Amino acid sequence: MVELSPMARKVYDALEVLGAVGEDRTKSADQIMEKAKMGKGQVNSGLSELLKKKVVKRIAKQKRAGYYIANRI
Repeated sequence: MVELSPMARKVYDALEVLGAVGEDRTKSADQIMEKAKMGKGQVNSGLSELLKKKVVKRIAKQKRAGYYIANRI
């Protein structure tokens, strides 16, 4: 099992609740921020950790990036 900081865990949980479980169901950092009730910096920090540990993937879109869970923990 992957060890996550409390901040990354909160971001992961928000992605799970939002249903971001595939490339076609990505969520923006703003949507995650709203669901997790966290600041933008905290969400970005949590996303960075999740990306580094290959739990979450990022897809660049026209105006914003989308994130989804690639490997469930």
